Amino acid sequence: MNDANPWSAIQFIAEKRIEEAQARGEFDDLPGRGRPLELEDMSHVPEELRMAYKILRNAGCLPPELAERKEINRLVDLLEQCEDEQ
Repeated sequence: MNDANPWSAIQFIAEKRIEEAQARGEFDDLPGRGRPLELEDMSHVPEELRMAYKILRNAGCLPPELAERKEINRLVDLLEQCEDEQ
């Protein structure tokens, strides 16, 4: 353990607790066990903003550019479904 970095102590404790929980079988019956994680693609969001965007989304808020992109995608879908040009 590196004494110069306080995060290394926290990481060590967290890993130890995870190992103990695994040994007790606390992760054995979790929903989705054995299936791949469904990771969302946030490649369009700058890396330094991803956590903030995720927090805002979980709170039901969308940054303006994402709200506009969502509206554009909705309109494109509507246009693709139109059979008549008018």
